Amino acid sequence: MTTRVAVISIIVEDGVATEKINEYLHIYKQYILGRMGIPYRERKISVISVVLDAPEDKISALSGKLGRLKGVSIKTVYSQKVFDTIGEGENCE
Repeated sequence: MTTRVAVISIIVEDGVATEKINEYLHIYKQYILGRMGIPYRERKISVISVVLDAPEDKISALSGKLGRLKGVSIKTVYSQKVFDTIGEGENCE
């Protein structure tokens, strides 16, 4: 299996979406290297960065699911290097 490192940057403007964001991140937890969330209370938003090492289709699927949530904006940045990994782990939909 080949993978890439990517960062998904998420801006949450509608707190109602938080539960769904956490659900999606839980589904893809096997690929997540780290996560940082910053609540910006003065502006009533949250900023989340998620670093992954995953196949491109998994990164794209997670990005797509997050991007379709109301009140959520995302951008995904991919590393240029592609890595070979050992094992495939669990399947995510």
